[in-house]
Amino acid sequence: MLEIETKKEGAELVSAKLDGIEKIHDGVNFWNRHAPILFPIVGKLKDGKTIMKGETFEMGQHGFARDMTFEEIGEHSYKLTSNEETMKKFPYSFELYVSYEVEDNSLKTIYEVVNTGDEPMPFGIGGHPAYRCEYCSGKYKLGFNQIEDEIEFYQLSDGLVNPVPCDKNRFMRENTIFLDRSTFRNDAIIMKNLKSNKVFLKTDTNLILSFDFTGFKYLAIWSKEDANFICIEPWFNTADKTTSDGIFEHKEDILKLVPKESFKAEYKVEFYNDFKLQR
Repeated sequence: MLEIETKKEGAELVSAKLDGIEKIHDGVNFWNRHAPILFPIVGKLKDGKTIMKGETFEMGQHGFARDMTFEEIGEHSYKLTSNEETMKKFPYSFELYVSYEVEDNSLKTIYEVVNTGDEPMPFGIGGHPAYRCEYCSGKYKLGFNQIEDEIEFYQLSDGLVNPVPCDKNRFMRENTIFLDRSTFRNDAIIMKNLKSNKVFLKTDTNLILSFDFTGFKYLAIWSKEDANFICIEPWFNTADKTTSDGIFEHKEDILKLVPKESFKAEYKVEFYNDFKLQR
């Protein structure tokens, strides 16, 4: 049985225990978060600034939602409404809903964004859940449910996306990413043009979890060297590129909602305690 804990601060998932075994990072060692919500940007802005409606606004990495207190509207269900504080960073009226649903050994995270204003609203959104995993041991790998012959890998330069794709052979062989202590020495690994909608965290003998990111355009993975967790991150867009012109609406893959329209997305993870793989 899967049991979860969430909190209204950041509408964040803080615990998911399958038959009493914790699956989520403790939010203490190596990194002080568990599974933050990335809104209204993913990643960093160039120079920490962007231009919206002809004016310059400043916003920290991954936006402000993860650091704000949401309204609790139901069990594991939360709402953030634009206010005077958010308008100083993001001059649009919105409602952001985050909810969590458990079924057997799976957990679904659901986002809904509503444009409550009277003008089109550009935005970014993504997830950043951290799962317990001793990835530095070299025993863990990430597999895909489709043959990834067109996948593109990108990395960051001072928090901004280098627009030139990396050689995929640096990260993947046999359609698998093999994790070790050197994997994240250059920060996150960002994947685009995936055919898969699901990845599997596993060892040679055991399946740890499956992660369904259907509908998301990007998938990123990240951790810190020697940490005991790995983040599997579904994104709709990314940090600014190193070549960014600083105009928010020019961000690649930026989402846009017309007035009163809503946007929905979800991802799902299935956890396993003792799932033996056939060899």
